[in-house]
Amino acid sequence: MNPAEWLRRTARLTPEAPALMQGRQVVADYAAFYARAAAIGGSLAARFGTGPGHRVAIFMKNRTEYLEAMYGAWMTGAAVIPINAKLHPKEAAWIIGDAQAALALITDDVGGDLAAIKPDCLQTLISADSPDWQTMYDAPPLPGPVGTAGDDLLWLFYTSGTTGKPKGVEVLARNIVAMTLGYFADVDQVFASDAILYAAPISHGAGIYNFMHVIKGARHVVPDSGGFDPAEIFALAAELRDISMFAAPTMVKRMVDHARANALDGDGIRTIVYGGGPMYTADIIEAVAVLGNRFVQIYGQGESPMCITALPRHLVSDRGHPNWKARLGSVGTAQSPVEVAIVGADGKALPNGEIGEIVLRGATVMGGYWQNPEATAKALKGGWLWTGDMGAMDGDGFVTLHDRSKDMIVSGGSNIYPREGEAVLLELPEVSEVAVVGRADGEWGEVVVAFVVPVPGAVVTPEALDAHCVASIARFKRPKAYRMLPELPKNNYGKVLKTDLREMLKQEG
Repeated sequence: MNPAEWLRRTARLTPEAPALMQGRQVVADYAAFYARAAAIGGSLAARFGTGPGHRVAIFMKNRTEYLEAMYGAWMTGAAVIPINAKLHPKEAAWIIGDAQAALALITDDVGGDLAAIKPDCLQTLISADSPDWQTMYDAPPLPGPVGTAGDDLLWLFYTSGTTGKPKGVEVLARNIVAMTLGYFADVDQVFASDAILYAAPISHGAGIYNFMHVIKGARHVVPDSGGFDPAEIFALAAELRDISMFAAPTMVKRMVDHARANALDGDGIRTIVYGGGPMYTADIIEAVAVLGNRFVQIYGQGESPMCITALPRHLVSDRGHPNWKARLGSVGTAQSPVEVAIVGADGKALPNGEIGEIVLRGATVMGGYWQNPEATAKALKGGWLWTGDMGAMDGDGFVTLHDRSKDMIVSGGSNIYPREGEAVLLELPEVSEVAVVGRADGEWGEVVVAFVVPVPGAVVTPEALDAHCVASIARFKRPKAYRMLPELPKNNYGKVLKTDLREMLKQEG
């Protein structure tokens, strides 16, 4: 199934419905959106022979042309390589070279330096800021999307690469279809009156959610800032209404802080889907208290895009069930397209409540890693995707995360999961962010160290932090040292770089 078929169908059914918006301005209805995609596809096919089996890199900041570029490439049957605009041009060039892409669609602000450092495979750069882009609009359009089989590569997503070089995840046509239909079943409904707001990078989870909104003929809104600005989001929501968006937990926290400081209640926001990192129980309780019943949690990864588990809004907002707090601290239950299990190192399923690696199988699981059979064999074993995430499942099927397997701390022979200590420390109102890591120790193997970001203006002492931990968790789990930081190091997707924190500890000696 070619997703460009969804766009063509919507353009036929509701041609005059607003499709692409830059802030408050409609720049294309669905008829124009499809016409532009068909013309771009026609231009790429005629000039460069772009078609099935080809890969088209997209290195742009968020803007409406990003969506035109993706659907233009899909019109030809090619795969897109969405590259985070926050990456350095050298990092983007490495991805393009690894993917052996001959064509890149860029914007001058982020891709302008590629010409000087481009890999040998990259033959053509077309900027959305150039007259050449406008010329593509006038090209003879393709008569329709090129047919796509279920195992055809459509989205080559490069992992964030917190350690080593990123790997290219092969997201196939069938993965996209299953994820999209699973969203309707388990995450949220979409209506023609809705608007998806791209405040997070289109190259990542926010962009993957375009499909559902194309199917339903909803609006696609790129904020004028091109990114995340809480004041702008609340203002747009109040005016445009029925806004939905994907947000990392750090973004949710900033929105809640802004709303509380400005007496806002989220008017105009219909749904905030959060995921992509740990959302601690104290934070989501506060988010619901401030902004109301607007939140849905998903857990996924590039290897099963946005689709492993989900915690729907009625469970995020529930305060009446005897286990509501434990459920709120989970990432929900398996989404409909997948089966999820918790296994030991031997691959055997563990009893309820025991911590092991989260594995899954189903229609959303990637085809493999691009030209990396060794990594593919390590991740796809026995018909299951091994996520590298540690977790436990209760008797009702709710999965609770316990960090990445590589982040687990072994101290004195006991396994310690940083998330437990982080969640406890975040209960303190003076604490804004926390990251717990292990530090090498000659006697214990590793000891627990907490990096703490205080709330601006708050006074936080190690003694107060330690007293709270002693009162809340087992002594062997509590940090043996505390480090205060103004902010935690994060990668381009907002994930905390615990590798950097461990390196800081090594430098201390």
